[in-house]
Amino acid sequence: MRFTKMQGAGNDYVYVNCFEEHVDRPEQAAITVSDRHFGIGSDGLVLICPSDKADVQMRMFNADGSEGIMCGNAIRCVGKYVYDHGLVRRSKLTVDTLGGTKELKLDICNGKVDQVTVDMGTLEVTSLGVPEPIHINGEDTEFVGISVGNPHAVYFRDDIDGLDLERIGPYYENHSRFPDRVNSEFVQVVDRRHIRMRVWERGSGETWACGTGATASAAASVLMGYTDNVVKVLLRGGELTIAWDRETGHGFMTGPAVEVFHGEILLDR
Repeated sequence: MRFTKMQGAGNDYVYVNCFEEHVDRPEQAAITVSDRHFGIGSDGLVLICPSDKADVQMRMFNADGSEGIMCGNAIRCVGKYVYDHGLVRRSKLTVDTLGGTKELKLDICNGKVDQVTVDMGTLEVTSLGVPEPIHINGEDTEFVGISVGNPHAVYFRDDIDGLDLERIGPYYENHSRFPDRVNSEFVQVVDRRHIRMRVWERGSGETWACGTGATASAAASVLMGYTDNVVKVLLRGGELTIAWDRETGHGFMTGPAVEVFHGEILLDR
């Protein structure tokens, strides 16, 4: 199987051009390629496929083989791939995902895509309050629930550096409040225009960035009155800019997309 390794703010995936390749068992393929010791090493697998409702379709599989609904960092890389490799030669395009059809605007520099802005769609508050109390791993805390096509729970902390996410992350992901599991964001407010964020993604563990998580965190920060409507989200792998239009409810994410290398891998059939 031929592949391209790409990353957006350190959120790295293995991308396969399914206009040319066929992946028989993507769930198992995702587990194989994601292994950082015996595979390629990634947060998951992304298939770029033909679509009858958009320019292309994106299917995203987490490192544990589960299929994800949407990924903001991955979809930016899809935009870069399809433009740079000549599948779609327009600066505006649409991508079909399980979270709906997303519109992308590409920033072209010297004939290549540098950054991508994604209309993340309408954000929905899913918590029973802003914030909602919850008891997790022996601790009383509270979260703001935001759906960005996939579920997020945002927790505000005074300091996020000392969090042992490898230990506590599974408790947050698998809490009974979230029967389908949940992406958990831990956010530290810096000022009215900046927040810091760490994320425990369902199915992948801690990743260096999460585009939908950054969007949810920015929206939660606005709802709590902590920040303005345009927020820079500082992640382990880089920086994303999130703008939330409160009139339409749409979130817009802008960030980098980088091609790392190409290769081939032999998968068991």
